Amino acid sequence: MNPSFMTPPMQRALWAVAGLSLVLRLFISATFPITGDEAFFYWWGVAPDWGYYDHPPMVGWFIATMLHLLGDSTWSIRLPIVLLPLVQGWVLWWGVSAWDRERAPWATLLFWLTPINWINTLVTTDTPLMLWSMLSVACLIHAEVRPRLDGRAWTMYALSGVFIGCAFLSKYFSVVLGLSYLVYFALVRRERWAGLLVLVLAALPGPTLNLWWNMGHGWSNIMFNVYNRNEGEVFGWHKPGLYLLTWAYLLTPGVLWLGVKHRGALRQVLGRQRLLACLVLVPMAFFAVLSIKKVIGLHWVLSFYPLMFAAVALALPREALVRAGRYLAVFLGLHLLVVGGMYTRELADWKNVKIYPEIVRSYRTEALLQQVSQPGTVIMATAYTPAAIYGHTLKTYVPVFGLGKFHARQDDLLVDYSRFDGQKVRIISFSRPELADYAPYFDRVSLLELAQSDARFFVVEGLGFKFETYRQQVLGDIFKRYYNIPAWLPMTGCPFCERYCGQVRCPRPDGDTR
Repeated sequence: MNPSFMTPPMQRALWAVAGLSLVLRLFISATFPITGDEAFFYWWGVAPDWGYYDHPPMVGWFIATMLHLLGDSTWSIRLPIVLLPLVQGWVLWWGVSAWDRERAPWATLLFWLTPINWINTLVTTDTPLMLWSMLSVACLIHAEVRPRLDGRAWTMYALSGVFIGCAFLSKYFSVVLGLSYLVYFALVRRERWAGLLVLVLAALPGPTLNLWWNMGHGWSNIMFNVYNRNEGEVFGWHKPGLYLLTWAYLLTPGVLWLGVKHRGALRQVLGRQRLLACLVLVPMAFFAVLSIKKVIGLHWVLSFYPLMFAAVALALPREALVRAGRYLAVFLGLHLLVVGGMYTRELADWKNVKIYPEIVRSYRTEALLQQVSQPGTVIMATAYTPAAIYGHTLKTYVPVFGLGKFHARQDDLLVDYSRFDGQKVRIISFSRPELADYAPYFDRVSLLELAQSDARFFVVEGLGFKFETYRQQVLGDIFKRYYNIPAWLPMTGCPFCERYCGQVRCPRPDGDTR
C-alpha cells in the first residue's frame, strides 16, 4: 500500500491488524487438528489432477504446491488460507483506490477486522475462489476507470478474464461473479462490449479445461452440482432467515447498524459506482432466490462480502468509519475470548458433548488407528470424513465402505475394490453396527469394541471380502443413484462406469426419465 495516501495512525492500525491476525492464524493452523474436508482435499494435493469428483481442481493444485515446497504438515497445506486475508486486503485496497485513494485503506482495515479473517484457517475450495475473484474484480475496476480503451484498459480486461477463469477452476460459484459482470455490461456499460469480449475470451481456457475433464470422467462435477446434491430440496421458512443471519454475521451487527443509519449515503455510492452496485446486489439477490429451497452456507458468500466493506468505506462519513472500526474490534474481541477459552480446555472436558467421539477421532487419530491397524488388513470407514482423516494420518488412502453420500465420492474415481477381493477388512464406526448388514460381503464377520480417551468405537472385522457380491449390490446401487448420466451429454470416459460394466456409458436404469 502506498503510504503517501494514509495518515500515520491509519498506517499503524493496518500494520498492527495485519501482523496480529497473521500470528493468530499461524498459531491456529499449526495446533488445530485437520478437518474432514481438509483431509479430503489433502489427497487432491497428493495426486494432482485436472479435476475431481465434486469440484474443479484449483485447491488441489494449491495444496500440491505447498506439499512440494514446505512438506507434508497440516500448517503447510493451510498456508494459502493463512495468507489469503492479507492478499485479499491488499487487492481490495488496490481496487477501491481506483475510485478513492483516501478511503481505500478504510475498506481494507474494516475487512481485516472481521472475526472470520482472524480465526478461519481451514483450506477449502473457497480459498482459491476468494483469491481469484478478488483479483478479477480489482482488475475490472481499473479497466473501467480508464476514460478510453487504451493499452492498460485492454490489459486489465484480459487479466480480469484470466482471473475469473482461474476462479471457475476453483469453484462453480464463480458463475455468480460472471453473472454480475454480464448484468453490468448489459444494463450499464453496453458501449464497452469490446472489453467484455476480451474478458470472456481470456476466461475461456478455465471452463474449456473443466469441460474436457468432465467428458472423460462421467461428468461427475455436473452430476454432483446439478443433479445429485439438489434432489429432495424443499422450501423452508428458516432457510431465507438463515441467509439473512449469514450476512448479518459477516458484516457484523455494528457495521450493519451503521449501514442502515447511513443508507442514504450508501444508495448514493451505489448509484454513482454502478459496477460496485452490480457486484454487491447481484450476488445478494442470486443467493436470496436460492435460499428459498437451499440452506446458504456461510462459505457460499465469502467471495463477495469484501465488496460490502468497499461500499461502506466509500459511503460512511469519516467519524462513522471510526465507529465502525471500534464496533468491529469489540465484536472481534468477543470471538478471541471464545477461541482463547477453547484452547484452555482439556480433551476430557468435552466428555459430555454429543460429538465427543468425533473430537477424539480428530485429536487422538494416531492412537485410535494403532488399535485398529494390523499387517495385511485393509482399513475402511463408513463415511468420507473419518476415512479422509484416517488416511491423512496413515498416509495411505482409506476407502469408504458402503454407499456413502452424494458428496465427496472421490472413491468412485480412485478405488478399485476388486483389489481387496479375499482380503481382511476392518471398518471403523462411531455407532454400533448391525453385523447382518456386512455379512453378505464377507466369508465371516465379527464385531470389535475399543476405547480411546473414554470414547467408544466399533470395528467390523470382515474376513474374505467378496468383491463380486459388493460389485453387484453396493456398486450397482451407487451406479443407479449417482451415474444416471443424461444421454445428451457427450462422454469420452467414465472411470466408475468402465470399472462397473466395462464400457464408457453403462446401460441406463429402467424407468429413467432424464
